[in-house]
Amino acid sequence: MTKVKHATSSRRHRKKQLKAAEGYFGSKSRLYRIAKEAVRKGLIYNYVGRKRKKREYRSLWITRISAACKAEGTTYNKLISGLKKAKVQLDRKALADIAANDSAGFKFLLKKASA
Repeated sequence: MTKVKHATSSRRHRKKQLKAAEGYFGSKSRLYRIAKEAVRKGLIYNYVGRKRKKREYRSLWITRISAACKAEGTTYNKLISGLKKAKVQLDRKALADIAANDSAGFKFLLKKASA
C-alpha cells in the first residue's frame, strides 16, 4: 500500500476552493478541478470589475452634468473649463450631485464659471 503524504493539507486546500465556488452552477461548484478554474477566473473578473466600476461611474457623472448644462443652455466643456479658470475645485461626483439635487446651486456654479 502506498504512503499518503500531506492528506490533511490537500483536503483543506480543496475544501477551501469548493467553499469559494459554492454558488456556481453545475460542476463548477462540485468538481475540484473545474471549481478551481472557475474561482480563479471569478477573482480575475472581480478585479477587472472593480476597475471598470470607477470608469462607469465617472461616465455617469459626466452625463448627468452634461444634461444639466444643456438644460441651462451651455455645454459641459465650457462649464469645466470655466470652473478651472475660476479655481473652483469640485470633483465630477459632487458636481453631478449638485446638478441633480440643487438647481439653484448649479446655476450659481454656472455663473461662477462664465464670469
